[in-house]
Parts: sequence; structure tokens; C-alpha cells
Amino acid sequence: MIERVSLFNKKRDFFIFFLISFAIFLFSLLLEYKNYKEFTIFDSALVKATVLKQYLKAKNGRTYQVLKLKNEDGLTFYTTAKKSLHNIKNNEIELEIWPKDLNFYKYLTTFYAPSKIIKIENKKSIKQKLNAHISSSHKDANIANIYHALYTATPLEWELQKTFSYLGVSHLLAISGFHLGVLSALLFFFIRPVYAFAQDRFFPYTNAKRDIFFITAILLFAYMLFLDSPPSLIRAFGMLLAGFILYDRGIKIVSMQTLFLTLLLLLAFFPRLCFSLGFWLSASGVFYIFLFLIHFKNLNKIWQFILLPLWVYLLMLPFSLAIFGNFSLYHPLSILWTILFTLFYPLSILLHIVGFGDFFDPALIWLLKLNKEGILIKLDLFLFLSYLAISVGAIFYRILIWFLLLFCCTLFIYSMYHVA
Repeated sequence: MIERVSLFNKKRDFFIFFLISFAIFLFSLLLEYKNYKEFTIFDSALVKATVLKQYLKAKNGRTYQVLKLKNEDGLTFYTTAKKSLHNIKNNEIELEIWPKDLNFYKYLTTFYAPSKIIKIENKKSIKQKLNAHISSSHKDANIANIYHALYTATPLEWELQKTFSYLGVSHLLAISGFHLGVLSALLFFFIRPVYAFAQDRFFPYTNAKRDIFFITAILLFAYMLFLDSPPSLIRAFGMLLAGFILYDRGIKIVSMQTLFLTLLLLLAFFPRLCFSLGFWLSASGVFYIFLFLIHFKNLNKIWQFILLPLWVYLLMLPFSLAIFGNFSLYHPLSILWTILFTLFYPLSILLHIVGFGDFFDPALIWLLKLNKEGILIKLDLFLFLSYLAISVGAIFYRILIWFLLLFCCTLFIYSMYHVA
């Protein structure tokens, strides 16, 4: 078997690539700054945006509605509206906003701006129609919301977010590389026999793998655009493209070089990703998967399959506690739910297509009732930063792997002790 080669064999090559990526990043940042100046040139701005979230909030004796919006340029911001405003979630609206004291950093991340709604589009979008079709298969609104999150990247209601956070399965509801991998496998499974039939008769000289990947990539790209390009999905799609290109040229895929190459390019072309928590959590998950596959590549494949979910859970636990802090007695069961999700996700898609979308509803209702409360365990910032530093060192020194495992196991035992 021919051994695959590394992408960069010399430090000079990597340094040149880094300089090119940095130059692209500066140019992209300059374009964003130009857009920012145009956006803030007047006291107010007219914006067309989609309502991602809508909820009531009470403050200083006044009750009002909070809207989270996103426009087609990726600008995400909050505004407020009257308590009497009807439900316009997922609707496209036109509004005038006053971005007072908006600086460039807030423009790239998320900001608040007072506004006045000018027009609410009554015509339902494709996403709204799809969500309505999904809802028709379910009697429970919470279950429908779960499937909306899984298929159309619709944000979960606050109570559902809290429940899934305590159960440790929030990552399964946010569409990312895990979902993209399942979808690409499904597409490959269905496209391959059709392509093989046509290839045998019309174009036997073509490269089947390359052509099927090209078709799959186009469909996944269209799906990503349909979902308004969530950061975690951008990372996953970028890695999918980079991975296949490198694989097609006989270059190692499971390597830190591949991961860093993809991240650098994505950050260079999309500077907003620098401030996306979803992007960094998604990238961190891949980092620890690669760390396992690199240091334990000689382990039996069956043991790799068994140990990898446990490894990812333990090594991502510091991120979960440092950022969210939610933990419950059922949190460790997320290892089992993650394994079962590999079967559940494609089956649920097929069941919705054939008209049996409510098949898993009893199981999901049971899961939601399993745990409503947990405790708050926050990981100290210094410990978390130290953990990140050791993680980077573990790329080069295998002994640091055991320090990571020791730290994560200790943190897990500490969390279980306080929740038991």
C-alpha cells in the first residue's frame, strides 16, 4: 500500500502558506470594514432581515419583545418590539434601525440597535413551508421544534436549549460536521447506483468517486446556503472539500496540518468566524478526534470505534463546563445518545419523507422528561486556558495525552460527586 504524504514537508512552505492566508484575511477584513463604514454613514439604516428568535422580556416594570435577526450579508443583531407584536419568527421583515455607538467589533459579532418595523413579509419562505410540513407530523410543539433544529437550523426554544444542555446533547441539535457526514454518506449511497447505471452506458471513462463527490458537494453547498450558512457547517463543509482534494492527491487527511490549513483558509475568507463560538467548538471537536486517531492509530479498529465517543466526551467536557457550566446526573449518557444519533438522524429523515415522521416521538418525549434540572459547575478560566495549552502540546508530545485524560477524568469525577 502506498503511504500518503504530508502536505507541507518544509517549514518554509507552511510559512509561505500562512503569509498568503494572512494577506487574504487582511483583505477580507478591509472589505468588512468598508461595509461597516457604509452601514454607519447615516444615523439610521434600512435593513431586510429574518427573525431568528422572538421572546418576551420584562425589565424595570416594562414587558416587551426581543427579536434576534440576521440579514443576507450575515449581519446578526438584536432589537426590541412592542409586547403586542404577533409571532413573526422565521419571517422576513424590513425595518429601520439606529445603530448608535456601533463599533467595528460589534458589527462583526452581535449588537443591539433600536428599530422601527416598516414591513412584515406575509409570504412564507421555503424554510417556513418546510417547518410547517414537519410540524404537521407532530402533535407536540417541542418535538416539532427539535426536528426544525435538526433539518432547517431553526433555533431551539430556551427551555429546550436548557434541557438539552443538562443532558449534554446540545451538539447533536446544532447542525455541524457530524450531520454533514451522515448526509454525505446518505447522498453517496443514493447517487452511486444511479451514477453507475449511467456511467456503464454513456461515460465509462470518467472517475466515479470524483464525480459523485462533486455532485454531493453541490447538493450540500445548496443545503448550507438554504440554512443561511451556520458557522459550524461552514467549517464542516470546508473540511469536506479540503479533505477530498487532499485525498484525491494522495496527501494525508487525518493530520493537524489538514485541520489548521482548513481553519486558516476559512478564517481568511470569512473573518466573522473568528468571533463564532459554534465555529470554535466545532473545530475543537475535530481537533480532539484527530488527536485520538493520530496517537492511537495502531489501536484495533473495533477499540477505536468503542473508545472514540468516550474520548471526545471527556476531552470536550472542559469546554462544556467553562462555557455553559450545565451538568446533570444524565450528562454522561450523551456518549450513548451520540452513538444512537448516528442511526436516528438518517432514519428520521427517511421516516419524514415516507409519512411516518412521528415514529420517534414517544422516545423523544421520554428523553425530554428524563431530566429537567441540573447544577451549575463552572471551570476556572486559568484551568481552562492551561488545558488548551496542554492540548496544543499534546500534538507533539504523547505523554501530555495522559495529562489531558487525567485532568478530564478528575473533572468528570468532581462533577458527578457534586450532582449525585
